[in-house]
Amino acid sequence: MSTRESLGGGTLVTYTPDEVREMFERDEIVLIDVRTPVEYAFEHIKGALLSPMASFDTRHLPTQTDKRIVFHCGSGIRSKRVSERCLAAGFGDVAHMAGGMMGWKRAGFPYLATDPATGGIVTKSDPRV
Repeated sequence: MSTRESLGGGTLVTYTPDEVREMFERDEIVLIDVRTPVEYAFEHIKGALLSPMASFDTRHLPTQTDKRIVFHCGSGIRSKRVSERCLAAGFGDVAHMAGGMMGWKRAGFPYLATDPATGGIVTKSDPRV
């Protein structure tokens, strides 16, 4: 279940991986991965956009009039930091996914990964990670 926290004049919403998956499947959100390009290349959620935290600039985000933006990273730490930067920049409502990619994988949800044996992209959904 999502949580809401008032920060810097705005609201930080933290969604569970289950909630993010449901909203993403209904095409209600834009999912932005703030990990490094290498992490993204190794494994990522199909359809998630990449905007690494190291070069992240709030001025280049799309508006949230049609779809809400939800950030995610590896564990939820970097995505929360990016969310806090957005709030400091004047965004009124920002969201991120609790647990990040690890939470997504633990839930058994599908993701794309690089197969080290072939270098190809494969779909995985192993909750034992």
